Order: sequence, then structure tokens, then C-alpha cells
Amino acid sequence: MSHPAATAPAAPPPEAVGPLMRSLAVLRELTAGGGRAAAGDLVRVTGLARSTVDRVLSTLARLGYVRIEGRDAVLAPRLLELGNAYLAATELPDRLGPLADRLADALDESVSLAVPDGDGVRFVHQATRRRAMSLAFRIGDLLPAERGAPGALFADAWDAGDWRRWRTRRAADPTDAGFPAVPPRQPGSSTAAAFEARVAAARAAGWSLDDQLIEPGLVAVALPVRAPSGRPVCALSVVSHTSRRTAAELPDAVLPRLRATVAAMERALAVPRTPAAPAPPPPAPWMRASKQELGPEFVESLARGLATLTAFGAGRAALPLSAVAEATGLPRATARRALITLEHLGYLATDGRLFRPTPKVLDLGFAPLSALTLPAIAQPHLVALVERVHDSASMAVLVTGETAQDTIQYVARVPTVRIMSVNITVGTRFPAYATSMGRVLLADLPPAERAARLARTRLAPLTRHTVTDRTRLLAVLDAVRADGHALVDEELEDGLRSLAVPVRDRTGRAVAAVNVSTHAGRGTPDGTREAVLPALREAAAAIEADLRVAGRYARIPAM
Repeated sequence: MSHPAATAPAAPPPEAVGPLMRSLAVLRELTAGGGRAAAGDLVRVTGLARSTVDRVLSTLARLGYVRIEGRDAVLAPRLLELGNAYLAATELPDRLGPLADRLADALDESVSLAVPDGDGVRFVHQATRRRAMSLAFRIGDLLPAERGAPGALFADAWDAGDWRRWRTRRAADPTDAGFPAVPPRQPGSSTAAAFEARVAAARAAGWSLDDQLIEPGLVAVALPVRAPSGRPVCALSVVSHTSRRTAAELPDAVLPRLRATVAAMERALAVPRTPAAPAPPPPAPWMRASKQELGPEFVESLARGLATLTAFGAGRAALPLSAVAEATGLPRATARRALITLEHLGYLATDGRLFRPTPKVLDLGFAPLSALTLPAIAQPHLVALVERVHDSASMAVLVTGETAQDTIQYVARVPTVRIMSVNITVGTRFPAYATSMGRVLLADLPPAERAARLARTRLAPLTRHTVTDRTRLLAVLDAVRADGHALVDEELEDGLRSLAVPVRDRTGRAVAAVNVSTHAGRGTPDGTREAVLPALREAAAAIEADLRVAGRYARIPAM
């Protein structure tokens, strides 16, 4: 179920693009379903014709924003580029995120950055702690203003109309069903008068307290972060649990550092904005080609509307119509209708000349996709790889032990069906020095670190082919680094051959490796390279492309 404020908009203006509005309704409901839904379910919740939903999903698949898996449509990582465009335009995660991360490290508590979104609060940055009981909100999650510390800070700027809309929403949604990020609210548990009192208290104190407003045990303190104009642009929150600090104890424990961090953030916001980065190539020609190829199965107005959102970004926080038309390659009249439609739906705001993306853009899939792990990103690409090479494919990461040797741990795997196949499961660990994925990951390390790791590793012969001489192994790793791949032939186990390549993050660091395993008797090592390496590299490149988008503002766990 979508946020109630988004389900009953005013009548659209005459220039609004109906197919774009209907298409975005499908995308919102797919997001509300956790990122996966059957087409039939989307027909039911949107009230649209099955043919319309199928055309929307076909278009989103063509854009790379969803995958079709059987009867289900599944949000794909590339969709995050819409939310990334909004976050880059605000510059809040880029400028303030590192300061929030340092505060979380200093306090050993979870820290959040949130912005106002209508009568709600939406998270734009999270620095969480690794605990069994820790903050579980995602970037893009929307909370009711009254259920959390930041909301009282933002509500201080509301006018009579804002308060009226807030009361209307609460009356229409007494359990907060339109806010799936929070547990249901018990009717009568939080009155309007209580929230108004909290707003007044926050105004007087300069900070706001959340005493288990979201759920029992969760407490938080928030301060506003102001632009040079004095306008609050976001709120910085420290979140804890009553098992660590009570609501009475938390302010004294965190306010000094919180205030110091807010001061540093406000200084960061006073620095001139980032110069505009070059806009990506206009997508209009590609959209026209897709329309010619797919015909009625491609909703061109949806592609145009989403392209309009990606025209914004770092240094492009506010754009006039002419700049949007230039960035997208669309005629001015077409771009204008897309902008008017997106403004009507709340994804853009305008002062009459310049358009700006709003936090509501994060409603388009960002929250469920920001929780992706690296194995989840890799899995569909490994499936495609196995279908292509007809051998098992895996992903592994390097695990460092303080006393034991470095190992690799399998984090994703897609087996193939053969009479003789490689039987390895997710979670399996092997010595890094004797595996193709381990060698790829060791080869990516700085030479001094690589040598130090091998110096503490006992190089045991696992088969008669295992390289156990350190000098020779270092030479092998140098060759792997130069070649960009590793082939290990019967060194881990007799009869087992594997070929691996690295998977690199946005910084160029190898965070994982992918491989294809086969039986050594099926051909020569050179034959395996010739048959498998191109497909393996393409799969790794596809994983890296998704990882670059997904990891721009969200942390992507390796396991």
C-alpha cells in the first residue's frame, strides 16, 4: 500500500501524460510489494488493465529497471539510478555522510540523516552498527513525522495547511499502514496534542527526543542541520536502544558530539556547490530505437519521464526546461509535459522556472534495492553465465584470519546439471592460495601486503599439482594481476579446474571474484580459457555495473 498522500492527488493538469502516470503507479506498487510482484497482483492493486501492466513491465525490463522471473517482476539494481540522481542533486550524502559516519564510530551508535517529505520523514543516509539488535531502516524509507525525532524539528516550519493535511492523513490511516517501514500504530497511542507538544519542546530546546515512538526499546536524539540561509535542510539523529541508554540518559551522552558534528556539517554546506558534471549522453535516440523494435510493448512516455529524472545530479540540483530538454535529447514540448506530470505526482518541485527533484523520487524502488547484498546482485548474472557456458559458477570473497591462513568463502553459487559436476555450497571455505578466486583476490592486494599474508600462510600441498613454493606463488600472483584472471588446474582437488576474474567496486578494488568450475578432463587449460573467459568477463562486468549503481549511496554487504 502506498503512502496515503500519494494515492489521492489533485486532478491532473491538462498537459499531464496519462501513460506516464499509470506507469509510475505500477512502479510504486512494485516497490510497495518489497520489490517483487506478479503481474496479476499489480493489475489488482493498480486497477489497470493487464495489457497496460504488461506493457509497463516490458518497458521497465528494456530499461534494465526490472527483471522478469517467471510470473514475477523483480526490481533490478539499475533502478537505483533514479534515487541516486536525487541524492546527488541534494549533495547531502556526499557532503555530510562522511561526518555522520565518523560520529557513528565515535559514539558507537547508529546515526541517520533524514529530510522532510510532506508530512513524513525520509532517510537519505545511514551509518549503522553491527549488532544483533540494531537500526534496520533503509535509505529511502518513509516514516510518519510524529513517529521519530526528526519529525518534530521539521513540523516546526509547517503552516496551517500542512497541519490540516497531517490530521487528514492520520484520520485516514489510523494504524500507519501507508508507512511499511514502521510497525503498526495502535489507535490512540499518539495524539495530535502530544505531537504538537513535542514540536514546541523541540523548538525550545533546539533538539528533539524520540522515546520509543517507533517501537519499544528504540530511542533517538535529533538536531536540525541548517543551510547558510538558516533553513533546516535535514536532521542528524543518533539512535540507540534502551538496553544501552535510556531516553533520559541519551541526550547527555550524545548531545556534545552531536552539536559539534552539526556545526561541521553546516560549515560543509556553506562551501560553494559542486560544479555541474557533464551530463550523460541523451537517451532519446536509444528510446526511439527501442520503440521501433518493441512497438506497442514499449511505453515511450515512461522512458521519457524516467530519463527526465536522471537529468538531475551533482551540480544539477535545479534545472530549467531548456537544460532538461538538452540533457535528455527530447523536444522542449515533450520534456515540458514530462516535467509537468512529474511535478503533479510530487517527484519534482518548481518555482515556475527551475525544477528540482524531491525526496519522493526515493519511492521508486530505492528502499528495497538499497538493502541488496553483493551475492543478491550477482545471482542473476551467475544464472545467465551458467546458461551460457553449461558449467557451475560461483562468487567468493577473501576472509582474513588473525591466526589461520587466508581463505575464500563462497557467497553465491549456481550449479549446472551434469552427470559429473562440482559439488560446493554457499558458505564453503577453501585456502586462498590454491584456488582461482583466492589468487585473483590476493593478486589485487598491494605487493607488500600480499607478501606478508603469504609469509604467515602454511602452503600445504593439497594435490601433487599445488604450488607451495612462496617465490613461485608470488610470481604466479604477479601474472594473475597482469592477466586479469587466474586459472587453477587440479591444485585444489584432482580433476578440478577453475577459472576466475575479479569483481571490482566503484573505487576499483576487487571486493569479490567469480569463477567457472569444470572437470579437467573436458579439455586443455587453453581451451577452457578460450571457451569460458569471454563469458566470465562479461558476467563480471555486468555485476560491476550493477554494483556501481547500487553502491553509490548504499553500503553493499559482501555476504
